[in-house]
Amino acid sequence: RTVRLAPVLRILVRGRKVHPQGWQVFDHEGQRKYTTDEERERFLAAIPPYPRERHAFCTTLAYCGARISELLALGPAHVGAGMLTFRTLKRRKLHYRTVPVPLFVTDLLRGLPLAPGQGVFWPVNRSTAYRWVIDVLGRAGIEGTQASPKGFRHGFGIRALGRGVPQNLVQRWLGHARPDTTVIYLDAQGPEERAFAERMW
Repeated sequence: RTVRLAPVLRILVRGRKVHPQGWQVFDHEGQRKYTTDEERERFLAAIPPYPRERHAFCTTLAYCGARISELLALGPAHVGAGMLTFRTLKRRKLHYRTVPVPLFVTDLLRGLPLAPGQGVFWPVNRSTAYRWVIDVLGRAGIEGTQASPKGFRHGFGIRALGRGVPQNLVQRWLGHARPDTTVIYLDAQGPEERAFAERMW
């Protein structure tokens, strides 16, 4: 049977909600794939002991909703006052998007030294950047399916929709080509779902 929630249909399969595209905000064991506000705060608190470039990378990741490879492509030309410009991955055509971030994030990036001949802030491969994030997550005591760079991207989407940001803006910030991808993040659970319920109460 089917139920209507927001503008898309979700199909109930053996008691679990499945998006038509097959992706959900929780895995096959019911574990969420996104970080909560509390986990993001713990992650940020665990960053300070790290070298400057790692500190900037992890801080930016926690606030921008970008994929790790999109973040690695950032350079001075992509930083404005409280705005970051990303080349969106997973698009057939070349596509850029701007994402608002706190001013201290862009100030942090502008203060990073650049190696000669390097047009990006972090001239490292994806595996190295991934290890930076996993290391901080471990220090923060964050474990589970959500303990990955993607967990922050998913958390960004849920946090934005939960704070009342219009869906079309969230879609643009995340670089989704279709609105039915963004609406998946309405399928929140745990603390986020309770926050929605408290508004109703």
